[in-house]
Amino acid sequence: HRTILPLEGRMVPQNIRFGEQESKTLFSLESKGVDVFTIDDVKKILGSSDYSVWHVISGLKRKNRIQQIEKGKYLLVPAKAGIEGYWSEEPWVIVPHLIDTYYIGFLTAMSYWNMTEQIPIMVFVATTKKKDDLEFGNQKFKFIKLSNTKFFGYVKERRNNTEFNISSKEKTIVDGLIHPEYCGGIIEVTKAMWTVRKEVKWEEVLTMTQQVGVNVALRRLGYLLSILHIKKNIIKEIEKITFKGYSILDPRSNKKKLGYSKNFGLILNKTSKELTGWMEY
Repeated sequence: HRTILPLEGRMVPQNIRFGEQESKTLFSLESKGVDVFTIDDVKKILGSSDYSVWHVISGLKRKNRIQQIEKGKYLLVPAKAGIEGYWSEEPWVIVPHLIDTYYIGFLTAMSYWNMTEQIPIMVFVATTKKKDDLEFGNQKFKFIKLSNTKFFGYVKERRNNTEFNISSKEKTIVDGLIHPEYCGGIIEVTKAMWTVRKEVKWEEVLTMTQQVGVNVALRRLGYLLSILHIKKNIIKEIEKITFKGYSILDPRSNKKKLGYSKNFGLILNKTSKELTGWMEY
């Protein structure tokens, strides 16, 4: 879904003309179906000096045919956006050009797979490298560094001309159990598990949860499945594990102890009614 955002407080020339080099650049990018490009791409198109390339880039920015995403990377604005519009691409078009090793995950993946009704205001991106968060137009990109042992379980999807990595439904659940704070909270993770209960390979969820090596994720998986009354075979597998000590159920909520789950070694700071109250609506 693409949206056009107004340019507020800008003087926009009513008769836009493009120079020969600008036209050549636009034609080449559009004919190749390019959405995001770099300065090096323009250098290859023009075969010109750095000064000429910067002159073309600044001209196209001024005429609102390109937008800068970050240093050296630009988004091509289609002509149909008009002289008074900014163009906002779907995040999956932009993310593959921002970082090499990544997958789109957490609440953004939950939204993509229709596991939540929440509309994320931030694009969550898992990566193995540290990268500063980025704001572009009306979109915010948050990069979450994961260890190599947690960085797996993504699939390739395609939208238009762009292929991108996104966590599978199973891994999205696992990531939510590890980091509910990036998924709208533990209640939203519980709701997501229920929403896709018939679509997900739960044995795979269990295997992945064991693979990441985060003990609390296994505890949360067992407990949430038990209050949802689904997948008793998975619950029994988790109940066989001897958990040492107690971990908190919801790291985002206050730490007030409402009870304990001895089966899963959890301090309960959310009631089962809070976790499943949405079922009543």
